[in-house]
Amino acid sequence: MATTIQLTAGNDQLSAYLATPEGTPKGGLVIVQEIFGVNAHIRDVADRYAREGWLAIAPALFDPIQPGVELDYTADGLAEGLDFVGKLGFERPLAAIAAAAREIAHAGKVGVVGYCWGGSLAYLAAIKLGLPAVSYYGGRNTLFTDQVAKAPLMFHYGEHDAHISAADREQVRKANPDAPVYVYDADHGFNCDRRGSYDAAAAKLAQERTLAFFSQHLGA
Repeated sequence: MATTIQLTAGNDQLSAYLATPEGTPKGGLVIVQEIFGVNAHIRDVADRYAREGWLAIAPALFDPIQPGVELDYTADGLAEGLDFVGKLGFERPLAAIAAAAREIAHAGKVGVVGYCWGGSLAYLAAIKLGLPAVSYYGGRNTLFTDQVAKAPLMFHYGEHDAHISAADREQVRKANPDAPVYVYDADHGFNCDRRGSYDAAAAKLAQERTLAFFSQHLGA
C-alpha cells in the first residue's frame, strides 16, 4: 500500500511518498531521489523495498521550491534538476531526510538509500545523521571525504560513468576503508529502468547487496 503524506523540516513543508509493506516492517528506509524528483521511478523503488518488507519513504526534496516536480530524463530535465539542486544546497535536503527518518522510526531502525544526487545525500546522512546508508553513483561524494561517517556505508558505481572518475571512486574508497565500494560494468544511472543507461544485471546485483547490507545493519 502506498500513500502521500506531508512532512515538516525546519521551515520547509514537503510531501513524501510512503510505501507500506504487508505485515510487520523489518525497519524503515528513506529513499532519496535523483535530481529528477520523486517520479515514477523513485516511487517504484520505494514500492520495491516495501515488497521486501521495509517501510519506505521518499521525501519530495524539491517541494519547498516547487511542489510536485517530476522531470524527464532529458537534457532539459537535467538542467532544471541541477537548478533546483543549486538553490537547495545540502542542509535543507538533509533536514528533510531527517524528518522522513523520524516519520518512519516506529518501524524500527532506519537506513537511507539514494541515487545520483540522492546518493551523495545518503552519504551525507551517514556522516551528519548517523544513519546506515547506501550510495548509488553519487557524483558529489568527493565533497564529503574529509568527514568521518558515523554509520556503516556501501557505495555502488558504474565503471563507465562519465560523471565519476576512477580517481573519484578511489578517493571515496580511501576515505571509507571499512565500506564496500562496488564497481559494475555499467554507466551512470544503471539502476533506473527508465534511462538508456539501465543495466538489468548490475541493478539486480546491487539491489541484492543493498538488501543484505540493510538486513545486517538494521537488524532485520
